[in-house]
Amino acid sequence: MTTVTTRTITYAADGLTMTGHLALPAETDRRPAVLVGPEGVGLSDVERRRADALAELGYVALAFDLHGGRYLGDPEEMLARCMPLLSDPGRMRDIGHAALDVLRAEPRTDPGRIAAVGYGTGGGIALELGRDGVDLRAIATVNGLITGRPDETARIRCPVWAGVGSEDPIMPPAQRDAFTAEMQAAGVDWRLVVYGGALHAFHHPPVDHTVLPGVGHHPQHAQRAWRDVVDLLAECLPDTAARTGAVRRL
Repeated sequence: MTTVTTRTITYAADGLTMTGHLALPAETDRRPAVLVGPEGVGLSDVERRRADALAELGYVALAFDLHGGRYLGDPEEMLARCMPLLSDPGRMRDIGHAALDVLRAEPRTDPGRIAAVGYGTGGGIALELGRDGVDLRAIATVNGLITGRPDETARIRCPVWAGVGSEDPIMPPAQRDAFTAEMQAAGVDWRLVVYGGALHAFHHPPVDHTVLPGVGHHPQHAQRAWRDVVDLLAECLPDTAARTGAVRRL
């Protein structure tokens, strides 16, 4: 395990003061970088640990904020904030661009080698960055199969990997079909992995507050999805692959 340096970064987005988590690998050279977007509840230690794990693999990683430093554990409050956001591509892009600017400004970041990995709402923001024509090397979205403006999807310039639970009522088969049809029609290099028996947010460890119906942790698929994301990054940011050791379990 390599030594990782972390720090809290504050920046402005969506009329709020956001609080992100930056993780830096031990090396001193410029490194490929990954933007990490959280579920609709907001940035938590789950995403911070993922950023740290990516830094151990040699990436500069920024886990970005959605709600101005708040974690919305009340489902009704979370939906009241996230549903308008998910229906407004401009707002999603603004949040994504603000975080991306922070990541690019880090001296250790190679600005030509950046990927975006997002979960739920964070995955929707990663996709909107792609639809906005941002130069990303890869986009991964876990249970965030958010469709957008079809005429803009062709602006995605990198592979898109998507993961979803087969029993996810928030991203049901009709939503999967709409997402993959949009990607296919736009000529995007896309992949979809359906994890059998998994619910929405299957990747997220259990929490001590009320969750929406259809949300639940699946330990085996959580680790499989993490490995799939790491494999995507190794493929699309290939100079890191030879430098990695065992992939940390989360």
